[in-house]
Amino acid sequence: MGGNHTQTKFILLGITESPRVQTPLFVLFLLIYTVTLVGNVGIITLVRVSPSLHTPMYFFLTHFAFIDICYSTVISPRMLADLLSEDKTISFTACMIQFFTFAFFGTVECHLLAMMAYDRHVAICQPLLYVTIISSRVCWQLVASSYLFSFLSVIICTWCVFGGSFCGPNHIDHFFCDEVPVLKLMCSDTHRSEMIIFALYTINVVGASVVILLSYISIIRTVLRMCSAQSRARAFHTCSSHLMAVSIFFGSGFFIYLQPSSSHRSLDKVASIFYTMVTPMLNPFIYSLRNKEVKGALIKWSRMVCKPQAQHYRRQ
Repeated sequence: MGGNHTQTKFILLGITESPRVQTPLFVLFLLIYTVTLVGNVGIITLVRVSPSLHTPMYFFLTHFAFIDICYSTVISPRMLADLLSEDKTISFTACMIQFFTFAFFGTVECHLLAMMAYDRHVAICQPLLYVTIISSRVCWQLVASSYLFSFLSVIICTWCVFGGSFCGPNHIDHFFCDEVPVLKLMCSDTHRSEMIIFALYTINVVGASVVILLSYISIIRTVLRMCSAQSRARAFHTCSSHLMAVSIFFGSGFFIYLQPSSSHRSLDKVASIFYTMVTPMLNPFIYSLRNKEVKGALIKWSRMVCKPQAQHYRRQ
């Protein structure tokens, strides 16, 4: 992988070159990253300790939270260090690894969102067969297949990005090693690589979008046939958190990757910050604040933790 390169290192230009802005940005992004870790670890822990959340939906959610942690960790620590350092060089190998891991976790998250949509489809449209169709074995098979397919896709994508010749400038106009700014530095023709990468993104992102779209078309049809307004409201409410997560993730993803390379602008950095840092931070809040089951489990777990402490203080 990357056998034709002549550059041994790159220089990340980062978000901004203004020294005045870098320190405030460091504090802001450190806070965002900390909230991301606490929120997603909290979701995973809550699901593990709450028997009421041991369902396929929350099985997928724990993997979703784990991916968000990894997804953000690939980018945030390096970016935070660069904001406080004058040396922003990154080796060719480190750059390639960062791109691979970032693309891998992003692709897995894309597939997980599709699986969660399918889970909601079965739960609402075929409730009597839900336990049979979405069994524990099926859940593990779906998650494992998403990791495997994402790995194979990203291996090809990484070869397309780093497999050419880098003999010119080595300044990457971004805060991490992403596809578009790296391809701009390639000396050889990038048209073939861009077409392959575009095809892979289309297969993964558009493919997942089709699964989500078909799932929700079926859900809407089923909900509209329900006699009770309360039942319809409950069904839509169970999907609201997932729809918000889908809108944020795919909206920013389509903006960045499903446009011609000539259309990329400086605004892309803002969009990249949003989907690499802000989205992983928001997801735990989306799935907790708008979910009665999660809020109920959190309240119950808090009482269990606080009750022994209260009894201890009373004895004293």
